[in-house]
Amino acid sequence: MLRDRNVLLGVTGSIAAYKSVDLARRLVANQAHVKVVMTEASCRFITPYIFESITGNQVYTDLFKDPFSHINLSKEAHLLIIAPATANTINKFSCGIADNLLSTLWLTYEGPALIAPAMNFRMYSNRVVKKHILELKQAGAQFIGPASGSLACGDEGEGRMVEVEEIVEAALAALSKKDLAGQNILITAGPTAEPIDPVRYISNRSSGKMGYAIARAALRRGADVTLISGPSSLEPPRGVTFIPVERASEMEAEVFKRFKKSTSVIMAAAVSDYSPTDIAKVKIRKKDEMSLKLKKNADILRELGKKKGGRVLVGFAAESGKDIKSAVAKLKAKNLDLIVLNDISRKDVGFDVDTNEVTLINKKGRIMEYPIMKKIEVADIILDRMLEAGK
Repeated sequence: MLRDRNVLLGVTGSIAAYKSVDLARRLVANQAHVKVVMTEASCRFITPYIFESITGNQVYTDLFKDPFSHINLSKEAHLLIIAPATANTINKFSCGIADNLLSTLWLTYEGPALIAPAMNFRMYSNRVVKKHILELKQAGAQFIGPASGSLACGDEGEGRMVEVEEIVEAALAALSKKDLAGQNILITAGPTAEPIDPVRYISNRSSGKMGYAIARAALRRGADVTLISGPSSLEPPRGVTFIPVERASEMEAEVFKRFKKSTSVIMAAAVSDYSPTDIAKVKIRKKDEMSLKLKKNADILRELGKKKGGRVLVGFAAESGKDIKSAVAKLKAKNLDLIVLNDISRKDVGFDVDTNEVTLINKKGRIMEYPIMKKIEVADIILDRMLEAGK
């Protein structure tokens, strides 16, 4: 979403300015064209040369060096990010004070703007600052944070600049198309864990990365997202309604509880097909041999297919090899609108890696094959085909 986009990064006089170096680096890594505007105070914390080295562009600090820089820079920009944003700069923006290049540029800029505050918690809680933040929000600016935690002065409280990853995610969302606005998408992710005794369980190698990527992409595109996830080490995307579960029966209950409010359902979870008939109340002692009796779990996807109505239903087929025939049979048997086939026998795609290679098949029989790519890219393709399936 940032490829070939012009991003203006405004840096103000806060100790958190060192984080903006990493932010500039991350934006460039996402193939954005980044230009940095620094206040005089920010230059006391970090040298402009660092930003010039990272971005390959001139850093702008002087309002009078180029009398039209405040107009030309804002004309070219697709996105303006102020990180860190001090109380002083926030107050200036709200009051329309134009006494440096950044505050003057703010008055000429007309696109999406992200503001990441950084200040002492006493300043952030000051009624004047709060008033000006509210006014800027009402004018269309999006505030990211601040976070709570240890501050540079040694105090604890709300005022830390949020982590760079969160700002990059907000930038991606700000420049994404909002073609999913108004949609309520229910997504399942990760494995399920079926207990054998208090310490052992049956599970699988799913990490949840594909389902979490779909949730993140849907959020960027404006959807309301509910993510039901089995055990995973991943951090849920900020903004989703997150429901953690462990067992297949718990996932089934949570899915059907929220099914009615959804417009689309994407079942990316690797739900256990079987669970132990009996669960030991205490740890089973080690034996030379052990047998385990299993019962079949409910087929959540099949049951959803019976009740989907006008909803779009997307399922996954994790196969050992590219078994299109089996995927088509599953799509028909479970009344799906779209199925995502991926080969779990390969080490570079599928479970527990950041890439995937998928074949999508829709209810009309169209087979769409895609090369190996990052899962967040696959997520957008799945959402595109989901939209088509709903028409």
